[in-house]
Amino acid sequence: MGEVHSTDELTYIPLEKDSNKTRGEKMGLGLEGLPSGVMIKEVLLKLDVETLCSVACVSISLRFSVSQALHLLSTLNLSACSPDAHTLAHILCRCSSDLKSLTINCLRLDDSSVRIFLGPHLQELNMLSCSLLSYPLLASIGETCPDLRVLMLELAEQDSLEVFKSNLVRMLTGCLYLESLCLKIRGTDVGESVFQSIELFLPKTVRILKLQPLLEQDGIRLITKLQVDRTSSETADFGIIFSALTPRFPLQCLSLVLDIISDDLIILITNSLPLLIELDLEDRPHKEPLLNNDLTNNGLQSLGSCHHLTSLSLIRSRRNHQVSFKRINDMGMFLLSEGCKGLELVRLSGFSKVSDAGFASILHSCQRLKKFEVRNALFLSDLAFHDLTGVHCSLVEVRLLSCSLLTSETVKKLACCSSLEVLDLHGCRSIADSCLRSISCLHRLTSLNLAGADVTDYGISFLGQGSSPITRLCLRGCKRVTDEGLSLLFHGGGTIGKSLSALDLGHMPGISDKAVLTIAKVGVGITELCIRNCLYVTDSSMEALAVKRGFQDGSKSLRRLDIFKCTGLSVDSFKSLKRPLFPGLHWLGIGNTRLTSKGNAFLTEICQERPWLTLCLDGCEMGCHDGWQFHRSEYRCS
Repeated sequence: MGEVHSTDELTYIPLEKDSNKTRGEKMGLGLEGLPSGVMIKEVLLKLDVETLCSVACVSISLRFSVSQALHLLSTLNLSACSPDAHTLAHILCRCSSDLKSLTINCLRLDDSSVRIFLGPHLQELNMLSCSLLSYPLLASIGETCPDLRVLMLELAEQDSLEVFKSNLVRMLTGCLYLESLCLKIRGTDVGESVFQSIELFLPKTVRILKLQPLLEQDGIRLITKLQVDRTSSETADFGIIFSALTPRFPLQCLSLVLDIISDDLIILITNSLPLLIELDLEDRPHKEPLLNNDLTNNGLQSLGSCHHLTSLSLIRSRRNHQVSFKRINDMGMFLLSEGCKGLELVRLSGFSKVSDAGFASILHSCQRLKKFEVRNALFLSDLAFHDLTGVHCSLVEVRLLSCSLLTSETVKKLACCSSLEVLDLHGCRSIADSCLRSISCLHRLTSLNLAGADVTDYGISFLGQGSSPITRLCLRGCKRVTDEGLSLLFHGGGTIGKSLSALDLGHMPGISDKAVLTIAKVGVGITELCIRNCLYVTDSSMEALAVKRGFQDGSKSLRRLDIFKCTGLSVDSFKSLKRPLFPGLHWLGIGNTRLTSKGNAFLTEICQERPWLTLCLDGCEMGCHDGWQFHRSEYRCS
């Protein structure tokens, strides 16, 4: 029995022997007792790639069955890790040449690595974190994948936008059957005309369109063109002639990240796209918008003409400037809620002039509402949720971020929604212990975010005793929670002790080695752990986490670990990163620690030993979702 560290020849590192059979050996004996066809169809084809590789290490017969299962896969998802070219090649050589759908994290892949999986067999392609890929690869996709129906590309900004545009045209004119197109250029200023004139080349089959970033003026031009025919003269400047007119686009989902959201844009969208089901708009202004070029109550009212609309997201980001929708008040929300009663998802951010009455109108009018999110609402208080018990309780996901007036009373009202699965209260600093007993009784709750809340060890004890099957828990910045609270969480006898898989304890001064040792010992399901900026965590914690192994006593291995700014770790703690310790680790954030003082030779050695591991020294959030495009090349694991 062993742990997989590479898919090259499915190698593994032996674990120390025990007098009793390990969980992995017992699992192997159980699977081998099944008929081969049943095992492949009913078990192996339902597992992810990493688990399949682990199963293959149990025995020769299971390795053969896994090889057969890989060859039968029509869908492959490699988004959980960032494989290098060598690892990717060994995975793909075991898969069918008729693979239809591929999702892959391209953080460590260059153009030549990507071209090996492009081909006419692909119908869905999702490429994440493409930090090393060049723009000419777009043309290659158009030339080699003519039958693509779904395409998502997350690219990093490069020098020449003209090179991007010319290759984008070649890609779009080669993929004539696209139904879903998502293009994100990360690191690009929203002021750049990245997608200017894209409307001239969009396949007429596109029903889902997501673009980031886009100027408002380009967005208006895009929507205008989508509702009228295009002639060959409009595309002649790009060297491409269309012989036929292109009819109206049947767009059902539109997502744009803009420099500004205005009435002109939203009114044009509602008049031009009558089939729209989902609308997702975010803007990132660099300055306060002009009064005559901003979103107002009139823009919200116009959304009522989209009779099929079920999902609405309007976000004004504070990333570039501290701004909000200052021309929208409660009346705008009243008009929206009356015109769009069929909404099932509502996400709102930056509505600084809207009070309880406006937000409550959404909750009461939209009887089908399942997901509700509000961010940075200065006047949202408990009153908005006062009569929640008297209306529908179909809410599945509630996110109330940085709403400083909310208290535990709101949470108690929300606890009446027995169908609630996700509750995010990040930055709501008046949330206290008194509501945690109510939360602990939510039998479907799987994700809870209490970042910055005023909770204590006493409140955490209710979660430890409760029946909520929470898999993701964030306590970041909860300064009154200590080691004792973590002990109560895991030893309380409740469901969470076994169900929890992701735990965030970042920026908590009361957390030390004692809490981490508790997690390593009894947190059997923990695969993601964040202890960034926990100053009292030392080498003892790393040593304990390093031997937390899968297939042994039912404990799962850590997949992601964030120790950014853990200044209590010494240089010697790097020894814990050597194989066979930390088996299965995919991502490690070690920025601003003494580990980085070992230099590039140490980093290179670790990366060579662990081809699946991504080392982050830049302070990104777990998984590098928020900064991969800025990673310095000398710190890449490849």
